[in-house]
Amino acid sequence: MFKAIADFLGSVDNIMYYPILIIVLAAAGLYFTFRTKFAQIRLFPEACRLIMEKPAGEQKVSSFQALIVSTASRVGTGNIVGVSTAICLGGPGACFWMWLMCIIGAASAFIESTLAQIFKRKDENGNCYGGPAYYIEHALHKPLIAALFCVFLIATYAFGFNLLCSYNLQSTFEVYSFYHSLWTPVIIGIILAATVGFCIFGGGKRIISTTEKIVPVMGILYVAISLVIIAAHIPNIPQMFGLIFKDAFNFRAIFGGLSGSCLVYGIKRGLYSNEAGVGSAPNASASADVTHPAKQGLVQTVSVYIDTILLCTATAFMCLSSGVGYSADVSGAKYVQNAISTVFGQAGPVFITIAMVLFAFTTLLGNLYYVTNALTYLNKKRTPSAKFMLGFHIVCIIVIFLGALMPMDFAWTLADITMGFMTLINIPCCFVLSKYAVGALRNYEKQKKAGQDPVFHAADIGLNPDELSFWK
Repeated sequence: MFKAIADFLGSVDNIMYYPILIIVLAAAGLYFTFRTKFAQIRLFPEACRLIMEKPAGEQKVSSFQALIVSTASRVGTGNIVGVSTAICLGGPGACFWMWLMCIIGAASAFIESTLAQIFKRKDENGNCYGGPAYYIEHALHKPLIAALFCVFLIATYAFGFNLLCSYNLQSTFEVYSFYHSLWTPVIIGIILAATVGFCIFGGGKRIISTTEKIVPVMGILYVAISLVIIAAHIPNIPQMFGLIFKDAFNFRAIFGGLSGSCLVYGIKRGLYSNEAGVGSAPNASASADVTHPAKQGLVQTVSVYIDTILLCTATAFMCLSSGVGYSADVSGAKYVQNAISTVFGQAGPVFITIAMVLFAFTTLLGNLYYVTNALTYLNKKRTPSAKFMLGFHIVCIIVIFLGALMPMDFAWTLADITMGFMTLINIPCCFVLSKYAVGALRNYEKQKKAGQDPVFHAADIGLNPDELSFWK
């Protein structure tokens, strides 16, 4: 029965990504890229400058804080395990397609985050919130589609991603001699579920605060460690690049088995990692207090680059330059641990395990933050009752436990499918509404050219100010 379900989901996954999502993501990314005149590349220095711009109000959320929230949700186990899996199952060429989708996907990230800013709402305290559900409802006037998006967001972040995150964490223990194929996943699942549950139910504020401080440091340390390993294998660098580009453009192999090719795996794992166009980051982007929506849209392109160009590339180069073999048998954390062991010996896998524990923990908590926002929307913009949230969080904790026991293929497939449905709703809506985001960008650049600090008004791009909570 389980095998039949897994096979069915695998078939859905294959069809969803080829041909549907490959075409949708590539077409939308290229369309947004040309409409914005390559803003994600052309205005990258400006985007970096905007990161440090202070909010208008003292108690408001800054662009930097919103960037950190969205980056924290992007950076996680996918940067380590996702890249490894793409290389082991798809081939080294997956790196190239991951980079390409990152660059054109950054344009999609700009559009969705700018739209979230334009159509954000104001709560009773004057703070702002929003995301795809809100611009779908208030700009497209499609509340049913907005509700459907929230349903898939909940399915993705409460179930698909949490199952996968838990699996990815327990898989890092497979290299140790004490690992038992039955009991180790159970023990890890219990510990992880109990710890997350402790934090959800209010007892772990100190744990959350500590990990939020440690994870950025761990991300920097991870990149530093990868640079050490790359430096130790410098003679292999030319061969590594040759391998990546040769495999990326081996179209006979790609089209001979497209669903398992480097192209499809590069797109799948790249999308899972940076989430550009998925519709998750706009929830954080909407909370930023900026004078112009385009500012936050540009800032969010930086988050995509940090995730894929920096962290995912660090994993890919560390693994491929090390010279260790890659295959389906070592896909996941084991391939990364084998690579790091070439320089750091037995300490290498321990470092990866620690990094995965921290990344997984903050990812699980961040996922539930997005889910709470979606539940609030579905509950007519009111926070669900404490009784409902208690039951829902108990279900989420059970899901985290079960994730540690899942087969790898099933965990990845379920996450791919739920994320794919989110993207298939968000991207077309962004396409229809893109004129507002493009108009906001042109307005921003016009004011910059005039030497002004851009300030946005809804009427500047033909919107009725009375229909918006901000930008009068």
